[in-house]
Amino acid sequence: MSLSNQTLTNVTANLQYLGVLEIVLFFTLSTMSCCIFLFINGIMLFTLRSKILFCETSRYILLYNLLFADTVQMALSQLLYIIATSRITLTYPVCGFLTMLANLTTVVSPLTLVVMSLERYVAVCYPLRHTTIITITNTGVAIIAIWAIGSLNILTRVLLLLEFPFEALDSLQMKDFCSDIAMFVGSMSDDYDKAFTCVLFISASVAITCSYIGVIVAARSASTDKASAHKACNTLLLHLVQLGLYLSSTIHYPLFTALARVLKRIVFVRIQVVFYVCIFLLPRCLSSLIYGIRDQSIRPVLMQHLCCRLR
Repeated sequence: MSLSNQTLTNVTANLQYLGVLEIVLFFTLSTMSCCIFLFINGIMLFTLRSKILFCETSRYILLYNLLFADTVQMALSQLLYIIATSRITLTYPVCGFLTMLANLTTVVSPLTLVVMSLERYVAVCYPLRHTTIITITNTGVAIIAIWAIGSLNILTRVLLLLEFPFEALDSLQMKDFCSDIAMFVGSMSDDYDKAFTCVLFISASVAITCSYIGVIVAARSASTDKASAHKACNTLLLHLVQLGLYLSSTIHYPLFTALARVLKRIVFVRIQVVFYVCIFLLPRCLSSLIYGIRDQSIRPVLMQHLCCRLR
């Protein structure tokens, strides 16, 4: 998960290669995009708490959990971006708190996608048992388990940080911009991060892919609702796309390293800024766009709230 915030440090560290006008333009692009996405997510979160139907349906409860994690992640990422752009250095405890919280929400998002995919699989393949398997209680337990896994990951990271001799430092003030990479104070932290990221995304990919295959097989059965199965297939495909975007924003650093060798410096920095908006910010607003447009129950309520806010 460490590489997900490395884009922020790379972009801000290389702004010196751009002119003042381009710096203002790129900063405005990223900040305005983030504000728009945060506004959409905020309205979507409010919409999901505006009706009893949304509060008592497992699918919408899971969607709320996903949107909440994505919104927090987006806000924290933009905060770190603004801090780095302003050339502000933080202390190790403050930076550690911000990056650990960002890592927590980064873990929650793919795990929530897995549970949402399994819920769609049960709805299509076991429609008669759906109400007994996917209950509010079971959904709550699943959400607690998701946050527990993310918290356990953070606890492990903190324990690895304790091995670093901070007392040997002259000051707890950081000399570099705050990022996950700056908080890697030992090789074990880096190795653990890579191993955890691989296990997380491989497991999530297998779970969502298996759910998709199961729904396709069930769709061929005569007893299955074809329309429901087709819609579930499309939803699972979108979940796979989301997971791929989450993964690309997490492990993009090797790609950037290769691009830096073949591109001019100024071109490379421009690509970094566009990448930050399209691959890092946009996926965390994708759930609101997907469900806000496709879901027949959410769409009219969401449009009503959006129109009221715009007025």
